[in-house]
Amino acid sequence: MKPALIPLLIGAIAGICMAVQGSLNTLLSKAVGLVEANFVVHVIGTILLIVLLLLGLGKGDLTKVGQAPWYAYLGGVFSIIILYTVMASISKLGVSIATTAIIVGQVSTALLIDHFGLFGLKSIPFTWWKLLGVVFLAAGTKLMLTN
Repeated sequence: MKPALIPLLIGAIAGICMAVQGSLNTLLSKAVGLVEANFVVHVIGTILLIVLLLLGLGKGDLTKVGQAPWYAYLGGVFSIIILYTVMASISKLGVSIATTAIIVGQVSTALLIDHFGLFGLKSIPFTWWKLLGVVFLAAGTKLMLTN
């Protein structure tokens, strides 16, 4: 396998996991509620992360946690928003349509973050081809909504 394909494979695995996770979280939310499912999922994730850290699998340095800019910690807030909105949309639209809509929002926002180099990330210029790609994604979402 070419080394350039490895990040794409990792991204595909992330997409697979997101679809399965969203489905399982939605199932849990039907039993206990949206906010409650979000809580349970985060507690389980926290326990797993503690175990991984205790096993020495982390390669970073938690003593430097205060060195990140304040807005870097908003990821925790976004995590809760993401899980809630994924569960809410999947329960109303189904996994495929909700995931497609999520991807349209994700890619559109990613284009802006890339273009402006937000959050200290490398700036990757916007192109009209990228916009066309988002238009096709949005059109695909609309097509999936038709019966």
